[in-house]
Amino acid sequence: MDCSGTRAPSLGGCDPLRFGSASGKAVGDAAGQSGRPFAIGIDRGAWFRHEHLMMIYKIFRRSEWDDFTIAGRTLGAPVDLTDGYIHLSTAAQVAETAAKHFSDQSDLVLVAVDASALGEALKWEPSRGGALFPHLYRPLFLTDVIWDKSLPLGVAGHIFPEGVI
Repeated sequence: MDCSGTRAPSLGGCDPLRFGSASGKAVGDAAGQSGRPFAIGIDRGAWFRHEHLMMIYKIFRRSEWDDFTIAGRTLGAPVDLTDGYIHLSTAAQVAETAAKHFSDQSDLVLVAVDASALGEALKWEPSRGGALFPHLYRPLFLTDVIWDKSLPLGVAGHIFPEGVI
């Protein structure tokens, strides 16, 4: 079995201890010297292993992102917990999501996820104006994240990374 890009044993796969986050801090260590529970990092190599990904996006407040990187999984923001699923957006939807739900917030993190890797837990359901939005009915794991980028607030709205919108 090729263990590259799989989850740690506690999540059902091999141990691909990886480091890094939007804050630049390590998110775990093999020997546990950090004193924190073992956290699984982002698989930064996934970007290079997949040529054609259907990217979907999640916007996190910095504190939510920091909690996610420590725990290695999240059930989302308070609105996600209330609704019973994690709200995600396509590239065509994410700017409107940022403007509608995060208009005055500057310390945000944009996370990209490969939709095809989420399996049957990802449902496409009608939302704003009848458009189909991706909703995740399971925890989002740090190993699901392809990349993370800061999402600063500019004068005319959020400044998205090149190539997203």
